[in-house]
Amino acid sequence: MPYDVSVIGLGRVGLPLALCFADAGLRVLGVDKDPVRLGALREGRMPFKEPGTEELLARVQASGRLALSERAADSAQADSIVLTVGTPTFSHIEIDMGDIRTVLDDLLPHLRDGHLVVLRSTVAPGTTEWVAGYLEKHRDFTVGEDLFVAHCPERIAADRFLDEIGTLPCIIGGVGDGSAERCEALFAAFGAPVRHTTAVQAELAKIWTNILRYTTFALPNLLMMDCDRYEANVFEVIELINRDYPRGGMALPGMTAGTCLRKDFAFSEERSRAPGMLLAVSRVNESVPLFMVDGLKRRLGGERSLRERKVAVLGLSFKRDSDDERDSLSFKLIRLLERELADVVVHDPVVASPTASIEEAVEGADAVLVATNHSAFSDGATLALIAERAAPDCLVVDPWDAFGAGQVFGYANELALLRPA
Repeated sequence: MPYDVSVIGLGRVGLPLALCFADAGLRVLGVDKDPVRLGALREGRMPFKEPGTEELLARVQASGRLALSERAADSAQADSIVLTVGTPTFSHIEIDMGDIRTVLDDLLPHLRDGHLVVLRSTVAPGTTEWVAGYLEKHRDFTVGEDLFVAHCPERIAADRFLDEIGTLPCIIGGVGDGSAERCEALFAAFGAPVRHTTAVQAELAKIWTNILRYTTFALPNLLMMDCDRYEANVFEVIELINRDYPRGGMALPGMTAGTCLRKDFAFSEERSRAPGMLLAVSRVNESVPLFMVDGLKRRLGGERSLRERKVAVLGLSFKRDSDDERDSLSFKLIRLLERELADVVVHDPVVASPTASIEEAVEGADAVLVATNHSAFSDGATLALIAERAAPDCLVVDPWDAFGAGQVFGYANELALLRPA
């Protein structure tokens, strides 16, 4: 059967988008090469957490407007094709175009006049023009006349898809005269305001949105390390910076990670006129796990202080209340602790990966490290449990101030008294 739109890649960007297209009345083909993910969807199960999508999936399946396929070539049955495939980087700060090129090669024999191809994934500057040129080179299309190519970057935060799909400004950068208009007609299904621009400016806007956040979070992380050196309280310093000052705005520290933030700076760094600037930002954020472990060791007695000590790590996901573990710094933190021969026990109340219960994790623990600031940790009960069940001199490391005690390093019994009632 013909489809209005196909979405290639049913991950955290593509699947909610496909469901929303179908819920808006479009006939949708969702394509993914992962048989486990497709199997879950065919059974009516969401393969990851995104608020409201379980009900949305059930509604869409009942409507019959969503079909699934393993083959990218099947996407050519739709009038519009949206690519939400991975856009990784190589280890040498080089953009990896492999997934996009593979999909294009699968589509090439099947593309026809009038097709719209939309890049939804975050891509390096020039990628949309490259896609247009690649299709013209191999099929003799004229993009903007008989084939249409545009970039409409995903800008929605995790856990906010259904809230933001119809409200965030929709940036569209088209190649040629007609591409932006075709793309706007497709995304008009959501009713969000639209901003037209060039393809490269749409790419830069998305990349630098993520770079801005990555840099914004690096500053308080560096300040946290500076405060530790001078025996100052980072939370009090940030309060001094921000309170009643019109040019404040310092964020709070924490473990800054996630797929988008950790890799997207490389899209600029690859050809930067200031090489190393964004690498320095990355180095700051990547140093937070080591800062936590080194601070723990100093306070527990030096080089061999963690050997055979029980250390509880709270949180595996990269973000508060998310089940997304991709590129989370929690795993780096765990590896660093294991290299110190610590006995590490992990608890996360949100992720799908099996972890210990909170009681198992903190029972008799010599140290507790908050790696993710889940809301489940912030009601006072977790800190009280640590004070009750952990070792008498249990050291707590909380760079997020998730416990509300206003201390990055502190002893559980003391922090329980410091936390506001």
